[in-house]
Amino acid sequence: MASDDRKEDALLRALLRIGKATAALVVAASLGGGLSLSVAAEEETGGHVYVNDNTAGINTISGFVRHADGSLTPLAGSPFAAGGQGTGTIVGSQGALQLSGDGLYVIAVDAGSNQISVLRIRRDGSLRAVGRPVSSGGVEPVSIAVHGNLVYVANEGDKTTGTGSNYTGFRLTDGGRLVPLSDSTFELPSTANPGDILFNSTGTNLIGVEVGTTVASTFRIDSFVVDEEGRLTPAEDSPFAAQAAGPFGSEFSPANPRHLYVSNAHGGPGNGSVSAFNVTRSGNLSPIESSPFADGQTAPCWVEITSDGKYLFTVNTGNTTISSYRILADGSLSYLSSSAFKGKPGIRPFDARLGPDGRTLYVVDAATAAVSAFAVSGGTLNELSGSPFALPSGATPFGIVAN
Repeated sequence: MASDDRKEDALLRALLRIGKATAALVVAASLGGGLSLSVAAEEETGGHVYVNDNTAGINTISGFVRHADGSLTPLAGSPFAAGGQGTGTIVGSQGALQLSGDGLYVIAVDAGSNQISVLRIRRDGSLRAVGRPVSSGGVEPVSIAVHGNLVYVANEGDKTTGTGSNYTGFRLTDGGRLVPLSDSTFELPSTANPGDILFNSTGTNLIGVEVGTTVASTFRIDSFVVDEEGRLTPAEDSPFAAQAAGPFGSEFSPANPRHLYVSNAHGGPGNGSVSAFNVTRSGNLSPIESSPFADGQTAPCWVEITSDGKYLFTVNTGNTTISSYRILADGSLSYLSSSAFKGKPGIRPFDARLGPDGRTLYVVDAATAAVSAFAVSGGTLNELSGSPFALPSGATPFGIVAN
């Protein structure tokens, strides 16, 4: 890494530690005005939003300036080449794009070339690919989990041959390069069809959700304990049976690393629900009382939880709504309401991510290549007047992050 990049990384880490306004002054002084970051600029913008475009040929990542009111403006130079290839077709999963633990990189699946790309977030928000993409260790990577410098990828596998479906681990170096973690691959059955992989907030447990097929026995949740070297040990009774058909999006509570929430997407019209589980340190799952919790919607797929752990949102792809739940003290859910999208007919709302301040929820619209944005007030959602915000032509997006 060049000297300027090392200096920039150190300063951006300071920004994450000590707050935007103070760090902006430190950065400006340290670089003698060479950095286009100022207190005024930070007051006008709220960071950035990035989307995995999953474009045919060279995959790209779209970048937006995230303004204080939640609206988005494309970054200069966007979209940015990732290095690997997308599929150019709609792929459903959660977590196809993630931020590194230190916030300096985005990590993207290149589902069309069975690779993972790392892109450095530069000081103006633009992205630069770090080296060449690396093999995902399987076929068609669809989801990424990150804790510190430990990275795991869920590979969906080749549905024709029934091979290449697994979870595979990597370490991310300080310079942004992914290094395969030896003896980390956990093979999955050809029927697994994984849709999401994620760590809890302490990095001690990892969950993988098998969306499965139409056969009930394939609706499963994989649960692992993560050792100090980053390798996985399955919980004693893993995989665990899902509570309903098509477990899909999943999220640990940011406020309680023992509470796990999984959407159930394949119950049919009006039969959507979200399951809530207690997860022990040894990885055993047990349903929280009264789980699953119905929302009366169709195909709840993607799940996002506010940073205080008080509200959960699930994107209902089947009828283009977002359901809001209150998370109660025991981890159970209380359904509040469902909010409709105002976008043109035919959208397919996919992955969702809250801005770091929790005031805006961003949702990828896969069929219309756009990002919808909703103002958040407790469990109430209201779509912004300028929403949705267009993605580049040719995007078949999945995966979104906000910094």
